[in-house]
Amino acid sequence: MHTLRVAIVAPSLRILGGQAIQADHLLRGWTNDADVRAWLVPINPAPPKYLRWTRDVKYARTLVTESMYTSKLLLQLRGADLVHVFSASYWSFLLAPVPAIAAAKAMGIPVILNYHSGEAPDHLRRSAVARAVLARVDRNVVPSGFLVDVFKDFGIPSTAIGNVVDLGRFQFRERRTFAPRILSTRNFEALYNVACTIRAFRRIQDRHPDAALTLVGGGSQERALKTLAADLNLKNVVFTGRLRPDNVDAIRPDHDIYLQSPSIDNMPLSVLEAFATGTPVVTTGVGGIPYMVRHLHNGMLAPADDDEALAVHALRLIDEPALGQSIVRNALSSCEALTWPTLRGQWLGLYRDVVAAASTRRTFGAASDASGHVATNPPSGPGES
Repeated sequence: MHTLRVAIVAPSLRILGGQAIQADHLLRGWTNDADVRAWLVPINPAPPKYLRWTRDVKYARTLVTESMYTSKLLLQLRGADLVHVFSASYWSFLLAPVPAIAAAKAMGIPVILNYHSGEAPDHLRRSAVARAVLARVDRNVVPSGFLVDVFKDFGIPSTAIGNVVDLGRFQFRERRTFAPRILSTRNFEALYNVACTIRAFRRIQDRHPDAALTLVGGGSQERALKTLAADLNLKNVVFTGRLRPDNVDAIRPDHDIYLQSPSIDNMPLSVLEAFATGTPVVTTGVGGIPYMVRHLHNGMLAPADDDEALAVHALRLIDEPALGQSIVRNALSSCEALTWPTLRGQWLGLYRDVVAAASTRRTFGAASDASGHVATNPPSGPGES
């Protein structure tokens, strides 16, 4: 069987986010693989020197990036047997996946759409364009059972393949006790509700005055969150700004509890990374999180926007270290099914199925044209309408 040539359309690591990290995992996983030769088609190409000033100007940046991205698509997809497109929601969906899908379809190349957004319920409800696009790609792949169920509600079939966890990247730390040294790595946007994390920390610091909170990230709510921390008279709160993954990894051993409070989420890498480092997870149970975190088994779940429940769970870990140790062990076991050696086979099988189905359709179509007859019910690939 020949080596499959796969163009992966995704953000490069110049955008520090889950999609970029997952695309990088795939690209590194396929390196020197006899079955797949993959390359990145970045949706965020670096501008030339004379246009670098646009990176600091919101709409100019978007215009330049989109122009560079779309103008090179046909060239960068050339020679691919399959196009693997990463996707988020709303405007990002229109700016990045849609042009890649259109280009691939024009070139007769099958497409896998790899959708990663916890905002899918609202996005698909609002956007007829998104529903139509998802219904017409060759296969939809999502990282969680949560999104499988969401897609199903809209009559769109999908396949679940989990996010890759690189256990070799992380240092697992066995803890006998859990101190009130708390880490959060969610960006400062409304859907991640970092304000709830800060309010929960106020309750924790009431019990443990020496408690510390490190907030890694950036975003539109940064000023408001810093104001909230000051208004609550909190001590030992550090805003690090955005950090590269290796810099986040360097500070993980200094923290004993991972705390987050999103209002919307899917299968956050932040949780899997905490699992891999032996840091017990306390989180709100929204979106896809209950599909990956079982309360008191491999993490602790609180209702959305409930800072009191989050604080109670974190304090329980401090008071009951045996519970924390059990949660940590189970969490690490949860990661074993998400390592590259396991997921490689799932991706390879999917790639081959999609390419084979597309080849069958082309052969069938050619045979119909040659005979002068058009089939009334031609075979269709999974996810096509």
